[in-house]
Amino acid sequence: MPSFRFFRHIINNYRQRTANNIQEIRELFVKGGVVALVAAIILWIAIFSYVTFYYAYMPSISHVRPVHLQFKSCEDKGMCSFPTAHVQLTKRQQLLMIGQQYKMYLDLEMPESPANQNLGMFMVCIQLHDKETQLVDNSCRSTMLHYRSYLLHILTTIVYSPLMVLGHREEKQNIVVEMFSSFEEDQNHPVTDIYVEIQSQHVELYSATLYINAHFTGIRYFMFHWPVLAAAVGITSNLFFIVLVCLLSWWHLYYSNDKHEHDFTYGTVRDDSDEQDYGVKRSDSFTFRGEPDESSFEDASILDESSNRNGESDTSEIERPSIEAVTREFVSELPRSESFHMVGSSAEDN
Repeated sequence: MPSFRFFRHIINNYRQRTANNIQEIRELFVKGGVVALVAAIILWIAIFSYVTFYYAYMPSISHVRPVHLQFKSCEDKGMCSFPTAHVQLTKRQQLLMIGQQYKMYLDLEMPESPANQNLGMFMVCIQLHDKETQLVDNSCRSTMLHYRSYLLHILTTIVYSPLMVLGHREEKQNIVVEMFSSFEEDQNHPVTDIYVEIQSQHVELYSATLYINAHFTGIRYFMFHWPVLAAAVGITSNLFFIVLVCLLSWWHLYYSNDKHEHDFTYGTVRDDSDEQDYGVKRSDSFTFRGEPDESSFEDASILDESSNRNGESDTSEIERPSIEAVTREFVSELPRSESFHMVGSSAEDN
């Protein structure tokens, strides 16, 4: 049945090739899965590192605190003292970041009343204190209501009268006073309390708000104004350094294993011990190529000469041992930890 064997052989070959292809595809999927898993882990490590750095390096952008002004009222009407307020930033040791510059603003909501229009300029002062009520810094700024002529005031009222009637607009102005342009926190005296004082007894206010905004420069400015580009640069840099460290670690491990296998293959035994009577260290390696000659065994020649001087082999009738026998005896007396490489047994084999 030659034809049956032939087809059976073809089917067996086809099965073998199919099994080999399936095994290769399986190995390919396994390797691809391992590579994808490692790449995903490295990517997540890079992203997590950048997010951690962002939240540790970037301070809070803004701190907003309401200012509740208080004063002593007179018996008839009006104020008999300057409006003052105590603003508590935090009960903790520190709120602002060390080394970061901040801008402090005081937003005054003032009505366009005849009293404020006739008030003119007035002073606004704030004082910064630490937890022990010690003065850290102070600042005073002058401000006033923005001037608008009588005609402009009438035109504005006519234009916005529908909104004013519906309550969507009021006759008021928001006066923003910059108290500090570049304030930096003192590590030894962190600011916890702020005292505000408006040095006028005739000012009229709806409300007041304190704003503390971080003034970014350098890398923080770049990370705040271009967050997507900064994230791309940061994550790419983290990926580069992580991959570089992994490659260097793999190369160091591979080089160490390769060097160890190389030393083991060539039989180098690194064991420094005392010299034996043969004058040979244990760390030495011997390689004999072809048939050894007489110059390789000085100890055997010296032994023969000493025996001749002592008269033990005076006559030529005594048979001298051959070089091969001396070699075997010399090799057998060496410690077993030594490694010898015999390349060729005799000159005839060459």
